[in-house]
Amino acid sequence: MRRNLRALPKAHLHLHFTGSLTPATLRKLAGTQGIRLPESLTDNVALRVPASERGWFRFQRSYDAARQVVRTEATMRLIVREAARNDRADGSRRLEIQIDPTSYAPFVGGITPALEIVLDEARAVSRSLGISIGVIVAASRTHHPLDARTLARLAVRYAGDQPGQVVGFGLSNDERRGNSADWAPAFAIARRGGLKLVPHAGELRGPAHIRQVLDTLHPDRLGHGVRAAEGPALLRRIVDEGVALEVCPASNVSLGVYADVTRVPLRTLYDAGAQIALGADDPLLFLARLTRQYELVRDELGFSDAELADLARQSIAASFAPESEKRTWIGEVDAWLATAPADTYPPHPAAARF
Repeated sequence: MRRNLRALPKAHLHLHFTGSLTPATLRKLAGTQGIRLPESLTDNVALRVPASERGWFRFQRSYDAARQVVRTEATMRLIVREAARNDRADGSRRLEIQIDPTSYAPFVGGITPALEIVLDEARAVSRSLGISIGVIVAASRTHHPLDARTLARLAVRYAGDQPGQVVGFGLSNDERRGNSADWAPAFAIARRGGLKLVPHAGELRGPAHIRQVLDTLHPDRLGHGVRAAEGPALLRRIVDEGVALEVCPASNVSLGVYADVTRVPLRTLYDAGAQIALGADDPLLFLARLTRQYELVRDELGFSDAELADLARQSIAASFAPESEKRTWIGEVDAWLATAPADTYPPHPAAARF
């Protein structure tokens, strides 16, 4: 007797732009452009690499290969639409999709047009599909911190909490690259401009790095943050400061941080009172979309439907949507939990095992 987790209202706060594609769409786009994809993107097997610099290189090589197909405005708009359709099918009421416009700027006339394309399509799709979409602009640790300041200023120009606006500023790529403090000026620009701050930390590196990010970048949410479980005092600080964690169980396993989902310390984080939002990260590579994260947490970590509903509420509360919309969606979560479970429901179409 289980409730349908695809019908559970939720928010999706950790999804990367190109990584949101489905393998089928990627293959179609590559075929149309005559681009040959590596086997890692066509074998229908979730990526598995060790948690080392070599493992990250293999992951990044696959991601960069996928990004080769994103060379037109039409393709960028398609990515937004497909991400929204898939999230809506997964019960998501709010999607906050992350993009570094630098990666797509050469093909559409610059970073400003690249961002405007995504924002325009996010507005249109929010209206047509009934899912609220905010955009997070993310700098990359592989680029100079001065580039991040340029992106922060650009992001601030489009700041707001309505669909099709920039809601946050992030920092992504390999956590082991650079000194987080070097990006503090860019984050200060974003904060002064009204944006929320959402850097990656706490997946590939542990508590010491998370502390540095908290001290220098002052985040509202942490992309991942799962390894805060290794430091009890740090975890208490995160709870006390109200920093939400975007936990992506399938990603943690695919990138070799944990051997399997049963090792992901979600229970430790949850029991400590951390605010948690489950995310899919890069489902193109990890073959596990948003609902699959909830299924893994139920099947592998033993979370009850009431606890899963609580995680869904937390994801909505941690979003940067208007408070009135959050209240509506949380009411829908309560209604889901009040509904009696069915004997069975169809398996998720991307039910990859870890």
